[in-house]
Amino acid sequence: MTTTSATETIWAILEEVTDPEIPVLTVVDLGVIRDVIMHDDESVEVIITPTYSGCPAMNTIEINIKATLQEKGFDLVKVTTVLSPAWTTDWLSEAGKEKLRAYGIAPPVGSVSKRALFGAEPVVACPLCSSEHTEMISQFGSTACKSLYRCKDCLEPFDYFKCH
Repeated sequence: MTTTSATETIWAILEEVTDPEIPVLTVVDLGVIRDVIMHDDESVEVIITPTYSGCPAMNTIEINIKATLQEKGFDLVKVTTVLSPAWTTDWLSEAGKEKLRAYGIAPPVGSVSKRALFGAEPVVACPLCSSEHTEMISQFGSTACKSLYRCKDCLEPFDYFKCH
């Protein structure tokens, strides 16, 4: 297998590794995979950036990346964490945003900007009925990366994947 085809195969395998907190998203959807490097000794290095520095899911993600690649025949796997540049929700794939919506989590609105510093609230559409008549209930949702919202039309609560 050439280095190029091995790298393509690894990227395809990484599409099978899901986020333990949001299992409909893969690590590729999340954008935490920064690079895949094939070394001359046939070892594989996967470069990841955590969604935030204290994310408890990253250890599980690292273990799952290694296990999945080893199950597929890549015996020597190293996962390297890099913190710069910092991950942002801008790295979420469009497919990932659609998966979030279908799962009942509102995807991030827009891209990361400084407007949050000035108190401008995003207009978050309800992932259940698509209404934009929603309100934040709590800055903190089921995980640190989400806020809790409620739709004023269908009255259902839902998580919003915060921009950062």
